[in-house]
Amino acid sequence: MVYLDYAATTPLNDEVLNAYTKLLKQYYGNSDSLHALGREAAKLMETAREQISDLLSVRKEEVLFTSCASEANNLALKGYAFHYQKRGKHLITTAVEHSSVLHTMEQLEKQFGFEVSYLPVNEQGKVELESLKQALRKDTILVSCMLVNNESGAINDISVLADYVHAFSRAAFHMDGVQGLGKVELPLDAVDMATFSAHKIYGLKGSGLLIKKQHVELLPLISAGQQEQGLRGGTSNSPVNTVFAKTLRLALEKQAEHTAYVKGLNDYLREELAKLDHIIINSDPSGSPYILNFSCLKIGSEIMLNALDERGFCVSAQSTCASHTKAHSYVLSAMGLGEVRATHAVRVSLSHLTKQSELTSFIEALKEIIHDYQIR
Repeated sequence: MVYLDYAATTPLNDEVLNAYTKLLKQYYGNSDSLHALGREAAKLMETAREQISDLLSVRKEEVLFTSCASEANNLALKGYAFHYQKRGKHLITTAVEHSSVLHTMEQLEKQFGFEVSYLPVNEQGKVELESLKQALRKDTILVSCMLVNNESGAINDISVLADYVHAFSRAAFHMDGVQGLGKVELPLDAVDMATFSAHKIYGLKGSGLLIKKQHVELLPLISAGQQEQGLRGGTSNSPVNTVFAKTLRLALEKQAEHTAYVKGLNDYLREELAKLDHIIINSDPSGSPYILNFSCLKIGSEIMLNALDERGFCVSAQSTCASHTKAHSYVLSAMGLGEVRATHAVRVSLSHLTKQSELTSFIEALKEIIHDYQIR
């Protein structure tokens, strides 16, 4: 099997697994219990919170543990919208966000009376400042924009967008940073809230972060106890939360080295794809080297994915959270690339674990599939 779907999830780092196993066995106390076992678990989790804050250059109090980035997105968007709705009920996001943002905005719109503006993107998949300027209003209270798109790999200039929002409105700026963590520089100084996930950086599934600056207030979505500053009630998953610190440190330590290596793989794959008939690359070279989206104009996404799967290659057609819907990329459609490219797309996502020989085999498999399809 050749795994080329690292944007969907990553294998668990052995160091993370070993640390997690130790925590499960030795530090199983409830971190809110007052006895020794509980105090030990709480101390480890709070040490991890401090380590994460140091690694991300934020305050310890600004690090909130969640079960995943989707939950963190929900808490950030709904929690903020509900708390500040007396200031206004206008929200802004983009047409190419992750489903956890888009569906949250849709619910806020349909069920709670908010108005949402969806910013378009250009052919590179990026949000242009001018479109944000036109959408921003006096009653806008929140803007949400992803750092790196999970289908196209497009990288938004978050600092420019957030600086404008802060200069010309009272709105807060939220960044979905999931696909950027450990891969690109994080503009955390510019944003009010940011969300991340461990399983995209060789950590545990069911582990997320919300970075919430101190001046931001949220309405809790899970009402229970005192956990996470009263914003996320329920027994803390202290082993999972604790091990996020190690996961993050390992990812950031080799970010430059891994990114340089993956950039070489991306360049190689682009060169080889360019030699094939009926293939069009959808990902702009200025985007993340970890994601390369292309379309085979003769073969639809579902057929291509099944054919690759039969040959032992794991790839995607779109975001995994939307993979059970019709094979049509709303991201590519929003980029204005047309219906054919949107329904014939394949997303290859790379890692420092990827070997060039695996990409060579992938290209050969593509050639075989295209040839077989043509002679039928």
